[in-house]
Amino acid sequence: MMNIKLGASLLSWITPLWNAESGKYAIEKTAQAGFDLIEILLPGSMDFDASTVKKQLKDNHLEAVCSLNLPKDAHIAFEPEAAEKLIKKAIDKVYELETNLLAGVLHGGIGVFTGKPITENEKEIIADVWSNLADYAQTRSIDIAIEPINRYESYVCNRAENVLELIKKTGKNNLFLHLDTFHMNIEEDNFYDPIIKSGKMLKHIHVTESHRGMLGEGTINWEEFFSALKKINFEGNLVLENFSSSIPGMQEKVSLWQKSPYDAQTLAEGSLAFLKKHLS
Repeated sequence: MMNIKLGASLLSWITPLWNAESGKYAIEKTAQAGFDLIEILLPGSMDFDASTVKKQLKDNHLEAVCSLNLPKDAHIAFEPEAAEKLIKKAIDKVYELETNLLAGVLHGGIGVFTGKPITENEKEIIADVWSNLADYAQTRSIDIAIEPINRYESYVCNRAENVLELIKKTGKNNLFLHLDTFHMNIEEDNFYDPIIKSGKMLKHIHVTESHRGMLGEGTINWEEFFSALKKINFEGNLVLENFSSSIPGMQEKVSLWQKSPYDAQTLAEGSLAFLKKHLS
């Protein structure tokens, strides 16, 4: 039996920018829907009261992991010092929350492009920063999982193999892979091989449909996906990252221009039932 925790991103309930009131709401909704954990997308400002959030999690019998998506002004290849400083602050928040994983887009700023593929020099800069971060996180017993994203949002790491190559350069053992089925659907050849090749390097997965809607109602090949997880005996988190236009402001924040057929709660609960069915 695979040791998997099922989670929801806070984006299942609120727009990306954390604040105390909306964060509490997202925690409560995640617990009520029956998930094991919530993925908290940390704000770039790091305006995040970890001690209060920790109490809210405890009150709702919910675990948490954190994620961070690098902004344009912390693109590692251009601004290695700024990026390292920001990610270290995120690691500090993970530590304050007394949890043990920082995931997300930690290879480059989303939306930054050079007009060319990543260079060998850029790879070296990123590997150096990751190496420093791995050492820093190690002192706090924290793992880091890095998410490749599609070509329209980044040129740095689009596929699982890109992240794994850079991790290998660092030689560190607390850096892992964070996959996302939405981005895999655009960049990978299939949903089986990247998971098999990643093996125990795979720690965290965003599960979402091709159109960010209800699991099972898009074009994702879930049979390939779940058979690969079973083959590697996946141990980690499956976190729902579907979006609903019923959440005020969500359409603008995540380019969700089509109206969702489901409200946020129906989408989360239906997708959780889909996951449980495939994992039983």
